[in-house]
Amino acid sequence: MLCLQIPFLVVFLYIIYRKGFANPDPSDADQRKLSRVDGLWVTFVIILFLGINIASIEYMPPISSARAVSTQQNIRDVDVTAESWSYEMSAREFEVGQAVRFSAKSADTMHSFAIYHPDGRMLFTMMLMPGLETPASIVHTFTEPGIYKVRCLEYCGAAHHEMRDEIVVK
Repeated sequence: MLCLQIPFLVVFLYIIYRKGFANPDPSDADQRKLSRVDGLWVTFVIILFLGINIASIEYMPPISSARAVSTQQNIRDVDVTAESWSYEMSAREFEVGQAVRFSAKSADTMHSFAIYHPDGRMLFTMMLMPGLETPASIVHTFTEPGIYKVRCLEYCGAAHHEMRDEIVVK
């Protein structure tokens, strides 16, 4: 987003400065040239926006999950239930390179299920809403061993800060 916002802000401030201080008179620019520049600028922004979005598609969780499902034969299913400041998981130990399908649901209120790499980077998060018939799910393949932190990122009550767990990847 900053790649789009910073150039826009610079151009915007330059135009405001020019009209406010350098030359406050009405513009004597040819309107045809001005509309051509506007068209080029809009075209540039659209192409840049589309390029960034197309380049980032493979990192979107639904796409990466679909890719993992299509390339893996052995996907380990893990059921997760979030409730009153704890997680109930059907497994907490995994192997490097094994695809894991986390199917998570909330038993009481809004929660989230976020897994953090041992170096502190968030790998993914899922929003868990109570009352849904089907659980939220994502497929993830762990590529490095370590102790991964599990946290709730949705404020869920007085002991929200205590809602954490760990999984081990060997």
